[in-house]
Amino acid sequence: MIERDGQLKSLWQQGVQPYTTLHTAIENQSYDVIVVGGGITGLSTALLLQEAGKKCLVLEAKNLCFGTTGGTTAHLNTLLDTPYTEIEKKFSKETSREMATAAAAALDLVKRNIEQYNISCGFAEASACLFAQNSKQQKELEEIAHASAAAGLQVELTTDAPPPFRAVKTLRAMGQAKFHPVNYVYGLAKAFESLGGVILQQCQVTDVQNKDGVICTTGKGNFIGRDLIYATHIPPGINLLHLRCAPYRTYAMAVKLEDGQSFNDLVYDMEDPYHYYRSQIIDGTEYLIAGGKDHKTGQEENPAYRFTSLEATVRSHFKFKDIACKWSSQYFESTDGLPYIGHLPGHAEHIYTATGFGGNGMTYSHLAARLLADILLENENPLIKVLSPARIKPVAGFTNFITHNADAVRNFAGKLFSGEKLQELAGIAPGEGKIVQYDGEKIGLVRDKDGQLHAVKPVCTHLQCEVKWNGAEQSWECPCHGARYNCEGKVITGPAVQPLEKIDLGSKSIKPQTAT
Repeated sequence: MIERDGQLKSLWQQGVQPYTTLHTAIENQSYDVIVVGGGITGLSTALLLQEAGKKCLVLEAKNLCFGTTGGTTAHLNTLLDTPYTEIEKKFSKETSREMATAAAAALDLVKRNIEQYNISCGFAEASACLFAQNSKQQKELEEIAHASAAAGLQVELTTDAPPPFRAVKTLRAMGQAKFHPVNYVYGLAKAFESLGGVILQQCQVTDVQNKDGVICTTGKGNFIGRDLIYATHIPPGINLLHLRCAPYRTYAMAVKLEDGQSFNDLVYDMEDPYHYYRSQIIDGTEYLIAGGKDHKTGQEENPAYRFTSLEATVRSHFKFKDIACKWSSQYFESTDGLPYIGHLPGHAEHIYTATGFGGNGMTYSHLAARLLADILLENENPLIKVLSPARIKPVAGFTNFITHNADAVRNFAGKLFSGEKLQELAGIAPGEGKIVQYDGEKIGLVRDKDGQLHAVKPVCTHLQCEVKWNGAEQSWECPCHGARYNCEGKVITGPAVQPLEKIDLGSKSIKPQTAT
């Protein structure tokens, strides 16, 4: 079973072994493009560029699909989370049409890859159904239908609700799809390597310099490239995008339906936060995958409640005995609802990123692949300007703010804490965590499932926000920019690159250490 950035296992991890690479990366070897991140965005982009004749290297800090790709619910849709009504208002009708065209092209790229490289990933076409349950929602739905049709989607309005739901009106959009995301990415990886591409896993990028090319420093040596693409969900380090992308947690579960129930379409209600449903057949078994109950990262005191609430919602519509698996995942929502794809603001030439995908990561991954390929291959694309991260306006005082936070001195150095006293203060069961006040300092304490107590300074190493404990996923989470750490303080999810300051509880006097 592969690992992902969560304690709870997703449906896609079951029965999937870690990907074994074919080639070996050689230190100081030069590449045309270095892609950082081994998820669906990184592999789809690398494959397109390799097909175009570029020599590419993919660097993955953990294993392929460790990040959000391993925890997605994998909806392939052109009916976007940011509705075309909103795109029209914030941008233009022309941009709305361009986004719809690009989303359709992204799905075509998925289908092309599957057919060309014979990828077995349970791909199936479906319709997307968005349904209204009251007059207010109905009015909004009718506006979305009109704007979606104007953008070029094939849609219809009907009074028939997708079973077993009840609705006053339903918008059905044709030309959508679903698949097994990890099996698909593995297929991309094999195709990429067959064309001479190189993948290096368990290889975290610790520094990037731009001197006569991009030089990536990693735990496995230095690698040189002309261009670098951060396909890491949110770019690491500190930059303007972190102030323009809000991190969210979303919750999902997979169940086996009873009484011969079957479920074919992609279905969404219009609640806030909304719920979403679809099915997937894996090894002959059909699973219903349901999700929702989203909230900003680090802003839920009891994440387990979200699972309980989601289960209650699903049981109100479907009959099932057990939950096959449940998990949560993270996404980043941009300020204006559209992704940021292009040159990374505040960074040197030849460094690019793709982020702010919201709930449309599977579609935007391939939209980003096409857009980034067009940028690097110097092809025309109307969305290069529209989705450019350069559309972000600089924030007054941002440079001084970043300098202050990036250079903040860890203030635990030299302090002494009583290990025995902290054990007493903990008062927590295995799997629980909390922040305690002791000797004028806040200390994050977690007792792992084996009963061992861990202590950290509960301050995110990214921009010094206080982290919160997520008992469901067993992680410290930053409510500001979405960085996540395990109970020992090691980084699970960026944009942070440094671990939390760790306190050794094995000695009578506790001195700060660094988690490795």
